Amino acid sequence: MNNQPVQWTPTDRIEQSKDHIVSDMDGEKVMLSVQKGKYYNLGEVGGRIWDLLASPCTVQQLIDNLLAQYEVEPETCRAHVASFLDTLWSEGLICRASAS
Repeated sequence: MNNQPVQWTPTDRIEQSKDHIVSDMDGEKVMLSVQKGKYYNLGEVGGRIWDLLASPCTVQQLIDNLLAQYEVEPETCRAHVASFLDTLWSEGLICRASAS
């Protein structure tokens, strides 16, 4: 578990950490962390972010993809993405990706 707050930058590369079981339930992603034995409901947009993190990507790529897919103001999107990433990070569900 990562308790340190993260100051996400647009160029930070992140990806899913390993050992999670994910399923679609009525359009929302749900996940079980095998390592922690915890269940998470990521919701529709959170599920989309999770799908995008299957491959390493930057924070800006996440934001750009969501802005193209949903009707949301850029600043609102940035704030919500940062908050969601903080939650995933604090639970150990994402990690920094190595540079390619």
